[in-house]
Amino acid sequence: MSVSVFDMTTMQHLWSTPELREIFCETNRLQKWLDFEAALAKVQARLGLIPQAAADEIVAACRIETIDLEAVAADVRRIKHTLVPLLKQVQKNLSKDGAEYLHYGATTQDVVDTGLILQLKEADAIFRRDLAAVGRELARLAGEHRDTVMVGRTHGVQALPITFGHKCAIWLDELSRHARRLDECAPRVFVCMVVGAVGSQASYGPRAHEIEKGVAEELGLGATDISWAPSRDRVAEYVTLLAMIAGTLSKIGNELFNMQRNEFAEVEEGFTEGKLGSSTMPHKRNPVAAENVAMLSRSVRYNAAMMLEAMVQEHERDGIAWKSEWKSVPETCLVTGAILFQAAGLLKGLRVNQDAMARNVDMMKGYLLSERVMLELGDKVGKNTAHEWLYEASMSGIEKGLSFADALRAHHEVADVFTDEEIEKLTEPSRYLGAVGESIDRVLARETGAAWLAA
Repeated sequence: MSVSVFDMTTMQHLWSTPELREIFCETNRLQKWLDFEAALAKVQARLGLIPQAAADEIVAACRIETIDLEAVAADVRRIKHTLVPLLKQVQKNLSKDGAEYLHYGATTQDVVDTGLILQLKEADAIFRRDLAAVGRELARLAGEHRDTVMVGRTHGVQALPITFGHKCAIWLDELSRHARRLDECAPRVFVCMVVGAVGSQASYGPRAHEIEKGVAEELGLGATDISWAPSRDRVAEYVTLLAMIAGTLSKIGNELFNMQRNEFAEVEEGFTEGKLGSSTMPHKRNPVAAENVAMLSRSVRYNAAMMLEAMVQEHERDGIAWKSEWKSVPETCLVTGAILFQAAGLLKGLRVNQDAMARNVDMMKGYLLSERVMLELGDKVGKNTAHEWLYEASMSGIEKGLSFADALRAHHEVADVFTDEEIEKLTEPSRYLGAVGESIDRVLARETGAAWLAA
């Protein structure tokens, strides 16, 4: 029975990807626990702490395909413990001597936390790959539309001219910082947990740190200097970073959603044959990809808040806070994976309507350039006087339905300062783009060949 958007046949593609579902499925979760047990036994045998024969048995038995999951589930409900029933299933495939050395010195949180980190590391590779795909599409759009003039809006209304390439380059610049954050947090996050019941490592004996380093090496993780069982900042940092990535992509999706409004019509997401906008209005071509990207990040942001709550632990271990990670971390990764995948597709198929952008620039009949004229006029008559004259000209011109150029010509003081030709140049949007082009060029030059974009 499907009860979640992540496992419903008709919905799961909107909320996750097959790769991420595979990583966070139950069998992979339990296999990661078994991977820890196998690595622990191998290291302990190598250090002479348990018999090599026992370790060989344990390694061979720690395979999920040998486990009766229904029996594990029944035992979890019966004994109210998440790990012991799995260990009992493994022991069935061990000799009496081998079974004595399974989970030797370990505690449940060692296994579960290390397993979670192994899942996160697998997911991280996918996030990096898909973040790069989004970045490459933004770089392409920034370059292709470096000089495509459009309206820049502040507070939801027209402000000054920019280019669509500038908008895309800003998004690319932001994503590049997220890529660096992923690099920077990796050594802090991808570490194992081999600390025992209260983090003292007493159960592992005098060679505890050697065991920890060995297990870390076996699993491709880092070792730590001290227990992080009650310190959930590592997991919280990663989930919060995913929320930031999702927030950036949500902003992009929301912007492209708004730019597709019929009244703007500046972009349109790719249309495929058979795509349907409404069950009752056959003409509609809804921005479903953009709105889904914008929507998905909301759940990620709320899960990040849950992870901040989980940082408040009691004493040396706390199931109240700890177990909330079992829900929030997989959900965050599934949804973030969906956002990245869908954002890349949205940008790849995006159609940019340059004619509509030009039409919207002209919508205000040149008043978009009031700042430029004020600065030029201010150099001649003083800024305050220039502002006063242009306010008079603008208000009168808007009331009379005049273009900004004609409004300037109709204002005697302004007309005495500028010629008709100068007024035409001053009210041409493409002549007032500031350092937009140079800014785009700097970002693209910096990111061309960047390692994160090649992921």
